Amino acid sequence: MKDDMVYLEHIIDCIDRIEEYTESDQFTFMNSSMVQDAVIRNLQILSESTQKISDSLKLQHPEINWRAISGFRNVLVHDYLGLDNQQVWQILENRLPDLKEHIEAIISSNR
Repeated sequence: MKDDMVYLEHIIDCIDRIEEYTESDQFTFMNSSMVQDAVIRNLQILSESTQKISDSLKLQHPEINWRAISGFRNVLVHDYLGLDNQQVWQILENRLPDLKEHIEAIISSNR
């Protein structure tokens, strides 16, 4: 569980960075390749971290779609030029807050 906690904390760090980079607004994200690159890199790291979390922890938390997060890493890495920034923004707005809430709850319950 200790290793899992390290990866979960790392996921929170990535989400915090993404929130910092995108706190301005959607316009800034859509028009700044530097912000896009920073966000996408942190999404990649976040996704890779989920792949290192133990199967037992994942089974205890089916409310998180671990497979989808892991699969998104492949899109980020292998289809980088085909990424749709609008789709990335939708993930940031609609999925990341819930993921953060779930991960923080797991961390809190294991302290």
